[in-house]
Order: sequence, then structure tokens, then C-alpha cells
Amino acid sequence: MRAFVVTAILSLVAVAGFAAADTSPYQGMTHRAIKALSDREMSDLAAGKGMSLALAAELNGYPGPRHVLDLAEPLGLSPEQITAFQSMFDAMQADASALGTAIISSEADLEHGFRTASLNADSLNEKVMGIAVLRGQLRATHLRFHLSTRDRLDRAQLARYDQLRGYGTGQQHHGHHQSK
Repeated sequence: MRAFVVTAILSLVAVAGFAAADTSPYQGMTHRAIKALSDREMSDLAAGKGMSLALAAELNGYPGPRHVLDLAEPLGLSPEQITAFQSMFDAMQADASALGTAIISSEADLEHGFRTASLNADSLNEKVMGIAVLRGQLRATHLRFHLSTRDRLDRAQLARYDQLRGYGTGQQHHGHHQSK
């Protein structure tokens, strides 16, 4: 009898384990207005936030204007640099916000196509490629401003930036930068 009870308990545990394994990682996402985007992603896109799109630049010695402005005092930025970086940041954010809003709209359009079963292979491809182009433009926007930011900092500021951000001494990234 005891062996039967142990076997029954083990069987129930195994069944419960299989049931739990069948749970989708997408559970709870069906309530989203746009299934492909979380509320935070939509908020970040609309606000023009970076969302790690410029890591290729950031982690290779090309800081962005927002982080440079955040570190203006320890970097010893001049008033002219601060003004330039603020203008760059404002332009980047405006461009990124417009693209982010277009991405949200395009994702909503794709969502609508699936919800209404109105897509075919051609319209699906067109919509997805349109979103991909917008996402590429958004990333290029952020990366372009990282290029411009680096050009306005001297070697010492670049090295200090890397130290402040915890990237090391900064020397490994700045060998090709022209001194100012």
C-alpha cells in the first residue's frame, strides 16, 4: 500500500510538472493593445529613448549626448559644449520620438491585420519590411548622434567618460581620435 501511495504522489508531481512546462512564455501578453510591444516599449519609443540601440557606439568609445550631459560637471564641459550637446540631444530625441511613434503606428497596423485576418503574404511582407526600415532608421539616428558627440570631446574627456561609466581607462577606444 505504501508503495502505491508513493507511486501515486510521484505520478501527480510528474503530471503537474508537465502541465507547468506547457505554459507559454507569452502568457499574459494577450491583453496588450499591440501584442508585439509592451507598455514600456511603447512609452520608450514614443519618448525617443535609446533602448540600448547605440551600444555598438557607446561601448566602443562613442558616448551619446544624454550621458555626456548627465556627466557635464565631472567631464569639465565648457558652456559651449553643454549648449551643443543639449541641442544635439534635443534634435536626437525629436527625430527618435517621431520614428518611435511611426513604429508604434506601424506595429498597430500589423496587429490590426492579424486581428481582422486581412493579411496576405504580400501585405504581411510589406508591413514587416516597413517596420524593419523604421527600426533601422531609429537605430541609425541614435548612432549618428553618438558619432557627433565624440567629435566634440577631447581625449581627456573621452577617457574620463569611460572611467565614470565604468568602462575602464578609455585609452583602448580613443587611439584614432584627434586631439583638440
